[in-house]
Amino acid sequence: MNLLIDNQTNEDINLQKTLEKVIKEVLRVKDIDESKCEISLSFVDSDTIHSLNKEYRNVDNPTDVLSFPIEDFANEDIEKILEKDYLMLGDVIICVDIAKNQAQYLGHSFEREIMYLTCHSMLHLLGYDHIDEADKKLMRECEKEVMKNLGVFK
Repeated sequence: MNLLIDNQTNEDINLQKTLEKVIKEVLRVKDIDESKCEISLSFVDSDTIHSLNKEYRNVDNPTDVLSFPIEDFANEDIEKILEKDYLMLGDVIICVDIAKNQAQYLGHSFEREIMYLTCHSMLHLLGYDHIDEADKKLMRECEKEVMKNLGVFK
């Protein structure tokens, strides 16, 4: 797996090994060969993600995470995608400011929040969404499975 991490904040985020575990577990659960996958993960501040939301989603506020899939797992033949020798899955952008606030609000660590947001974003790259209740339920079940396998959920 090729994981490209770009920290665009002043925060010391030393979680590469942890995030690699999360990503590898998502790929394992979804039965995708990690050795041929590339993912770009960026950490940004609230202003940057607000600007990206406005530009790409016409949403005028910051969010915790943005995912930009390259492959269209939701609408294309998954088997055909998985036959490729190399999979550039896409870009994940996590807002550190919001992740910190959410961790504090939910009463858990910043590391745990970043793990969850990485898992959540990876599932978006793999075609999952939470727009309607049925899709949301599938996505939440997969998130729980991954996080449980990592020892984060009991």
